[in-house]
Amino acid sequence: MTDTTTDKLNPEAEGFNVLLMGPSGTGKTHSIGTLVDAGLEVFYVSLETGFESLAGYYRDNGKPIPANLHWHKVAAAKAGIETLISSAERINTMSLDVLAKAVDVNKSKYNQFILILQALTKFKDDRTGQEYESVDKWKNDRVLVIDGLTGICNAAMSLVIGGKPVKNQSDWGIAQNEVEKILRKLCDDCRCHFVLLGHVEREVDQVLGGVKIMVSSLGAKLSPKIPPMFSDVILTVREGATFKWDTASSQADVKTRNLPISSTNQPDFKVIYNKWYNRNLVE
Repeated sequence: MTDTTTDKLNPEAEGFNVLLMGPSGTGKTHSIGTLVDAGLEVFYVSLETGFESLAGYYRDNGKPIPANLHWHKVAAAKAGIETLISSAERINTMSLDVLAKAVDVNKSKYNQFILILQALTKFKDDRTGQEYESVDKWKNDRVLVIDGLTGICNAAMSLVIGGKPVKNQSDWGIAQNEVEKILRKLCDDCRCHFVLLGHVEREVDQVLGGVKIMVSSLGAKLSPKIPPMFSDVILTVREGATFKWDTASSQADVKTRNLPISSTNQPDFKVIYNKWYNRNLVE
């Protein structure tokens, strides 16, 4: 493994940005443990239920969770039973047009997207309570991991509509714009490394025909904009008990700067880090 304590690394070098996408159960969250093993300070923002898988990376190997792994959970807004009943009654009695124009009086309670932004401004470690400065002030010895894109998208849409049961075209456009802004900020305006975990969906290629595997986001207009922001877009694959990273698939929107073009890469962030590290050594 590359020696991360050497002073030959350019401290101003911009970190790698990796989009790790794949179906559930293909080892996305589990592989974050290899980032920690590389000796970097890893800051994991959990928007879904993946932290248990990351903790399992250490339990499975009989090791304690290292001190250089920090995590913060941003809980999603959860509707109570009374809210669900109220929503169902409106759906039962109102037209779709009226529902689409309605405003949720409890919209301010759906503030997860704001909490995500606050976590990026002042990350608070759930284990120690320690707070860290804004991610756009971090250097390339730190990695921000967000698990995952689905959580960001759901939070952005809830920010716009609250618990409204029907979305109109403007709602989609505003939510898509909010997601794009936060991703561009993290990819283009931060020096730390950034890893985003995402699910996938299959779409018909309107130009070439066939089926294309795309990262799952808020609609067909946003999904194609996301991969170009990243240095590496990797498809996670499981074949039986074997996990692989695919950077060669002709069916998926993948690319790589820090891995071989191969369908059988081992799921190991140390390979990505070492390639990036060696490219940014000071002469």
